[in-house]
Amino acid sequence: MVDYSIGVDLGGTNLRAAAITGAGEVLAKIAGTTNLSEGRHKVLEDMVNSVCKLRDQFGPKQLAGIGIGVPGFIVLETGTIVGSNNLAVFDGAPIRDEIEQRLGVPVCLENDANAAALGEKWIGAGREVDDLVLITLGTGVGGGIIFGGKILHGKVGMAGELGHMTVVPNGYPCGCGNRGCLEKHASATAITCMAKLLQLGSEMTAKDVYDLALSGNQKAVMIFESMGEALGIALASLINIFNFPLYLLSGGPLASWDLFAPTMIAEIRKRSFTYRNDQTRIEKAMLGNQAGLFGAAYLGFEAASLRSTALASTTA
Repeated sequence: MVDYSIGVDLGGTNLRAAAITGAGEVLAKIAGTTNLSEGRHKVLEDMVNSVCKLRDQFGPKQLAGIGIGVPGFIVLETGTIVGSNNLAVFDGAPIRDEIEQRLGVPVCLENDANAAALGEKWIGAGREVDDLVLITLGTGVGGGIIFGGKILHGKVGMAGELGHMTVVPNGYPCGCGNRGCLEKHASATAITCMAKLLQLGSEMTAKDVYDLALSGNQKAVMIFESMGEALGIALASLINIFNFPLYLLSGGPLASWDLFAPTMIAEIRKRSFTYRNDQTRIEKAMLGNQAGLFGAAYLGFEAASLRSTALASTTA
C-alpha cells in the first residue's frame, strides 16, 4: 500500500472527498450533497463518514494527513469559519476541532480558493513556479496567493480575498459593505445581473448570456467586455504589486474566455508597466473543480512533513 492523504472539499451544494497519493494519483473519490438543511452536525457526520470510508479502504497506517477546504474566512488559530454565506450553519463554529475529535487525528482547515491555488501549484498549471495568483470565478469571485510554494495567509488567514478588490469606485454594492468589488462585476452572478439590467431576460443563466453573445447580440457581448475590463483592472493591480510569473483563472465563466479575454489583456497592458515589459503569464487553470481536492490533500502531506521534522529535531 502507498502513502496517501485525504482531501475534502466542502461546498454549499456538494461534499467531496478523495484519497490521493504523493504523486497526485487519485486512488478513490466519494461525492455527495451537503445536507445543510439537516444542520451542522449532520454535515460533520457526512464528512467524517467519507474520510473513514477512505481510511478503512486504504489503511490508517498509510494515511499521511487530512485537509479540508471550505468557503469563507478561516481563522487559522482557532480553526473556525467566519462569514461564509454558503455555510452559515458553520459560522463561528470550531469546525476543525470538532472533526479532529471525531476522527482522532489532526486536520488542516483551509479556505477553498486557497486550497485550489495550492492544488494548481502542486499538480496543475503552476507546477513549474513557486509564486502564483489564482482567481476563481463562480457565483462569487475568490482567490488564492501562493508565495514561495506556500499559501499566503496574512495576519489571521484572510489574505487573498481577491473578489473584494475595488475595480469600479462607485460600482455595484457588495454584501461585504464595499462598492464595485470584482465579484460584483466579473462573477457568474454579475453576468446574469447585467443581463437583467440590460433587459435581456430576468431568468437568464450565465450560459444563456454566453450563447446570446455568440449569436451576435451586442448587449450580451458588452457584458463580457465589461467583465474583461474588471478582470483586467484587478490583474493589472496584482501584477504591479506582486510581479509574479503566473496568474491563473478558474471556474465556470472560463467557458467565455474568448469573449472576455481580449478586453482583459488589453486592460492589463494599458495599466501595468510590468506586464508590458515582462513575460508575465495569464492562463486558464488546469484542474477545474478538482483543484480544491488536490490542494486539501497536499495540506495533509505538508502537515505530516512538518510533524516529522519537529519529531526529528526533538530526538536529535
